[in-house]
Amino acid sequence: MDDCKKPLVEIEDLKKYFSIKDSKGKKGTLKAVDGVSFVIHKGETFGLVGESGCGKSTLGRTMLNLYPINSGKIIFDGNEVSQLSNKEKKRFCSNSQLVFQDPSACLNPRKRIGDILSEPFKIHYQKSMTKKEMEQEIDNLLEVVGLSTDYKKRFPHEMSGGQKQRIGIARALALNPKLIVCDEPVSALDVSIQAQVLNLLNELQTRRELTYLFISHDLSVVYHMCKRIAVMYLGKIVELADKDALYGNTLHPYTNALISAAPSIEGQESKRIILTGDVPSPSNPPKGCKFHTRCPYAMEICKNDEPRLKEIEKEHFVACHLNK
Repeated sequence: MDDCKKPLVEIEDLKKYFSIKDSKGKKGTLKAVDGVSFVIHKGETFGLVGESGCGKSTLGRTMLNLYPINSGKIIFDGNEVSQLSNKEKKRFCSNSQLVFQDPSACLNPRKRIGDILSEPFKIHYQKSMTKKEMEQEIDNLLEVVGLSTDYKKRFPHEMSGGQKQRIGIARALALNPKLIVCDEPVSALDVSIQAQVLNLLNELQTRRELTYLFISHDLSVVYHMCKRIAVMYLGKIVELADKDALYGNTLHPYTNALISAAPSIEGQESKRIILTGDVPSPSNPPKGCKFHTRCPYAMEICKNDEPRLKEIEKEHFVACHLNK
């Protein structure tokens, strides 16, 4: 079996709920991630797309053990994360890192770049790394992301958005991780800078044998970056397939609507599909298929029975009653 087919991350029926209160103080439950399963292979870029509020970022953070799970399993490199010892959890943290959406918000404005990049080393290697070795590692990180060592002395506000995102990527690379969750890593950047950052991520993946979970609402970016793509709606994955199968033979009405709203790929023309109504609240989702309130093809069965994600074609999964 090739490395690219070996699982690095296995998510099994993962659920992450939050307890909330409404304006009147009534308690409720927000089902941010509601029974999600998928596998990310070593060395691949796995895409996760969907509208804002569908649970993409929560899924990414839960996968990194930043949120405690309600139920389900997260298996990383063959080991279930919830069963790890404290020492093993620290190793898991170094092996799985996060690149944030807003580079300005994730860098401490009171610290210089050199101090920001030294933090991972101080936390994980404080007793085994000298100050000189740490400085050399920081210089290497800056070189890897295409910045000079002079940036060590700068504060975040003295840098552009693209430069700050490069620092965010450098910080994620510091501990030589196996997995990086990229949470909308270019959505806050100018279009001209987006391509530079995406190319950098591709180069780093090749050189360092990285695995990415790439979260985005921009389908054109996901198509460019990812090999396989999962489409998420209201805490559920509704379709999962190889990118060419997903775009060339779309099986879920929601995926079809998303693709129709995206800029055309390779000159393809598609009729825009307008979804009516708002996305239901994850604290009060509809019964049956969660998409049926906005679906132009909804049937009576959709209102009562929730479809399960099943393989319709080879490695093409969909949760929809239209596909028997």
